[in-house]
Amino acid sequence: MSESNRRKSLEESKSGIPSNEDIVDELVKGIGNISAGNPESDQNNEQYKKSPVNDDVPEASNDLNSFENIGDDGKTEVTARDDESDEEFPDDVIDEDKLKKLDEDSTEDERKSRKAEAEKLKVYGNEQFKTGEFEEAASSYTKALNVCPLASSQFRSVLYANRAAARMSQDLNKQAIKDCSKAIELDQSYVRAYLRRAKLYENTDKLDEALADYNKVLETDPLHREAILASKKLTESINERNEKLKTEMMGKLKDLGNMILRPFGLSTNNFQMVQDPNTGGYSVNFNQNASPS
Repeated sequence: MSESNRRKSLEESKSGIPSNEDIVDELVKGIGNISAGNPESDQNNEQYKKSPVNDDVPEASNDLNSFENIGDDGKTEVTARDDESDEEFPDDVIDEDKLKKLDEDSTEDERKSRKAEAEKLKVYGNEQFKTGEFEEAASSYTKALNVCPLASSQFRSVLYANRAAARMSQDLNKQAIKDCSKAIELDQSYVRAYLRRAKLYENTDKLDEALADYNKVLETDPLHREAILASKKLTESINERNEKLKTEMMGKLKDLGNMILRPFGLSTNNFQMVQDPNTGGYSVNFNQNASPS
């Protein structure tokens, strides 16, 4: 609609000039509360303890959280590549339906034998990881997952977390996040899996998710140094990001308001928006004497 038609349409309305309430409604339409990302998640409602299965793993790694039994001191940055693929590698697929059927048809001794085979494959994968054979290590962990009984959930959790480390070292962040999530699904007390996934979320600019994982770690270990520092840094980054988004949105709303008000010789300068510090919502005050923009 042209400006002249818009003016004509408004002039033909019942009063000819919209009320202050109508103008305010137009200005504030679409404004939602913008606040810092909530560090809580559904997972935070669950209590958990540190995982007892943190042994028999490589002693060296390319990043702080990439493998079991690696100390919390020191930090190495991991550069993420632009990995846009959500698809799993064919060799990564774990057929749990087949495993369930195999478990049902196996004797106790056969299941123990398969668990022992999975443990050997894990050790082999650890050695491959230490020598930088990350793709081969991931393959070994996958083979272990495809023979390990489903009932060994904690051990399977470690296998998924180790495969995540191997994928992380290949900059395959999306696949690594999936593996960390599976590790946590199997063992919700697995602190190292939360730390690894948090780092992956940071690498992929998912700051709110990363903060939630670090805060999950702090529920169990309030003195965890890396989680404390990361939580503080991410909180500041999220607040800065949200303030920037709020400023951009308010600028767009101001432009829209000026377009609507211009036919009446008004502008958004006639309105003062005041934020309630308690709720984050906004109220609007009208100043008829303000100069139009």
